[in-house]
Amino acid sequence: MCAIVGIYGNEDAAKLASAALFAMQHRGHEATGISTGGDDSKKIFTVKGRGFVRDVFDEKAFSVLKGNMAIGHNRYSTAGSESVFDSQPIDAKYKLGEISIVHNGNLINKNEVRQRLIDEGSIFQTGMDTENLIHLIAKSSQDKLRDRITKSVKKLKGAYNFIIQSRSKLFVVRDQYGIRPLSLGKLRSGGWIIASETCCFDLVDATFVRDVNPGEMLIFSKDFEEPESFQLFEPDYRPCAFEYIYFARPDSVIDGKNVYNTRKNMGKALALKDKDLLNADMVIPVPDSGVPAALGYSEQSGIPFELGIIRNHYIGRTFIEPTQAIRNMKVKMKLSPMKSLIKDKSLVVIDDSLVRGTTSKRIVKMLKDAGAKEVHFRVASPEIKYPCYYGIDTPTKDELISATKTKEEVCEIIKADSLEYLSIEELKGAIGKDRNYSLVSFDGDYFVK
Repeated sequence: MCAIVGIYGNEDAAKLASAALFAMQHRGHEATGISTGGDDSKKIFTVKGRGFVRDVFDEKAFSVLKGNMAIGHNRYSTAGSESVFDSQPIDAKYKLGEISIVHNGNLINKNEVRQRLIDEGSIFQTGMDTENLIHLIAKSSQDKLRDRITKSVKKLKGAYNFIIQSRSKLFVVRDQYGIRPLSLGKLRSGGWIIASETCCFDLVDATFVRDVNPGEMLIFSKDFEEPESFQLFEPDYRPCAFEYIYFARPDSVIDGKNVYNTRKNMGKALALKDKDLLNADMVIPVPDSGVPAALGYSEQSGIPFELGIIRNHYIGRTFIEPTQAIRNMKVKMKLSPMKSLIKDKSLVVIDDSLVRGTTSKRIVKMLKDAGAKEVHFRVASPEIKYPCYYGIDTPTKDELISATKTKEEVCEIIKADSLEYLSIEELKGAIGKDRNYSLVSFDGDYFVK
């Protein structure tokens, strides 16, 4: 779920990369970092640290980050530890010079690759799967970096978007399934941008060009005005449905589809199966990610939409916190009920997903303690029954309440008056049936072998 960005051919590369990471802060806020290059010194410069983009990048940082190209990363950990050493970019010196890498995704064969590299003498400095690629590139016998990268990524399995910076070029590689999003844009001030989400393009004044194709490599260099394109793998497009459900910012466009509209469609699909609740008093979202689906539900059902829960926007997203204890505390700090609005009312509460159940239980209790007569919990996605190994932090079935509990049992646990989800087919209909989406959290189809 991490955010990555690459800037090529702009003298303000570091500041543009920082602005893009700021716009994609929702994808992770454990750590952030930027590497730059392309100046006369032929060196790569890196600044990274724990916390938010606004806290790490200041004028002192920008005085270090020289050059007309940059790569950046916001960390949400699915592999490695919380140490600043496990933040990105990862940079190193090797036979062909200096190199720096950022990665979004998760490599499912990371342990086997790492062990093989260790057996061959490699010494690892981090716990991240991303470091595998550094070692594979360094150990390759190919004369050109492009060939080293090509040979190396063919040894990796899983979900990955890589942006790799040498002293003078930028390389972009997307896995053949296109599981995590990646878009290409043209900066109006000159140069190019590659980013996890299009929501950052307006902030840096860039125009969207296209999505990077599954299995594609792009190379940016001073030798060509346009990026060179090479198809490394036969595409088998399986974009992650969870990007539409929760991860992406509502104003992003993924695979040609506006995230906000798809979330509204999910809410409409929920309302179509929920005719027994037409006499409810109001529809309220769990802010912020439940808002579009709640609007869609209200539109379809005719039940008034109200902001019955107010969010403190100075608290981050609870799902991406690394520990359950922090998630529990932040739910209390983050959400407050509008008591005068919801007292003695029958509520339809819309959330984007139900993962562990702890947040949902606290929300139901909070609303009932505030005087709600009924709380009918509605989830704008299917039951999450399987862990995802492609970049979502649900590593074991034990953490997924729907993996071991029926819908009725979950309803009892969270103390709601009723509970309903979208079916897998209803979710497909809401997003669009033109793609074979990655639905691994819902159907357990681990298609990356």
